[in-house]
Amino acid sequence: MIIWDLAVVGGGPAGLSAAHVAARAGLSTLVVERAAHPRYKTCGGGLIGTSLAAVGDRIDVPAHDRVDRVTFTRDGRREFTRRHADGPLVAMVRRDEFDDRLRAAAVAAGAEVRERVAVRALEQDPDEVRLRLADGGTVRARAVIGADGSSGVTARHVGVRYRQVDLGLELELPVPEEEQRRWRGRLLLDWGTIPGSYAWVFPKGDRLTVGVIAARGEGERTRDYLRDFIDRLGLSGATPEHDSGHLTRCRADDSPLRRGRVLVTGDAAGLLEPWSREGISYALRSGALAGAAVVDGDLDGYPRAVDRDLVPSMRAGHRLLDVFARRPDVFHALLATPPGWRMFVQFCQGRASFAETLDRAPVRAALALLDRLPPARQVRPTPAVSR
Repeated sequence: MIIWDLAVVGGGPAGLSAAHVAARAGLSTLVVERAAHPRYKTCGGGLIGTSLAAVGDRIDVPAHDRVDRVTFTRDGRREFTRRHADGPLVAMVRRDEFDDRLRAAAVAAGAEVRERVAVRALEQDPDEVRLRLADGGTVRARAVIGADGSSGVTARHVGVRYRQVDLGLELELPVPEEEQRRWRGRLLLDWGTIPGSYAWVFPKGDRLTVGVIAARGEGERTRDYLRDFIDRLGLSGATPEHDSGHLTRCRADDSPLRRGRVLVTGDAAGLLEPWSREGISYALRSGALAGAAVVDGDLDGYPRAVDRDLVPSMRAGHRLLDVFARRPDVFHALLATPPGWRMFVQFCQGRASFAETLDRAPVRAALALLDRLPPARQVRPTPAVSR
């Protein structure tokens, strides 16, 4: 039986990035994926500059729109729109296409990808890891990288623990040409009344990705939020191509990233930005870091790299989420100011991390002031349609 240098569980951005790095370095690399590409994934699909940099020239990004305008609302009220004149802020992709191109790039680098393969359990000893498959088969490898999501088998094996769990609900809405023109080049972000919640509209050619996210435990209110949001936008008559939901889980600070010869990446490790819940850039970067650690033969180097490159921005994101959840009205007002808009632009373009931004003296002073304000009163939405 073949003993692979690396077996990757999960064929999303994290797993395929790991496989690409390892295979390109000459390691025998196998990716097992329970679905078959191209497959739909519940995801906003907005690629910020950090994600585009992580992809590099590996693929031609299949963007259906490149956004340079952002409309902000506070539960349907207080609408304003800002435009970035110096180029796009976010590239809009459909995850089935994006992930399939990452798969092709990993294969071109020398990785083998096996689809419709489900892993049921992992066993390991000091020399190897064995993946027990649903069909009764076994895959043996000297190292395993888990990229099968926060509810997957590798996260359970490693013992990942979570600090924050949120429920995201999303619709993929085919829309007519008139509606496409109305949204082309523009996204919408709406701050909801559930603490820490927001909604979005992402344009992708002939369809819109529309969704909401809020803390787990607010399921009925989150569903009501999505329904009201759709109504306000005048989109309630559109028939969804996909209607789905998922939980996003953000790791606890002391959660493990490794158990023996098994590393976890992306959603499987709970690596994402806590305020926006943006996960693609964390998946791409953590996958590459894990793949490099296997290539170097230094599995301990992976947690160190995550602590160095990813954790500072995650901690800053928790700080930002705390302020946003308490005072979304002030947060909304600050985004309307030139400094607030510049901070948002820098985040979208990957030119400054939240850790760098929140460490600036004026920002620290503003956050300290916000800490002393009482929580905001909830506001009731108006029937106005945001266009």
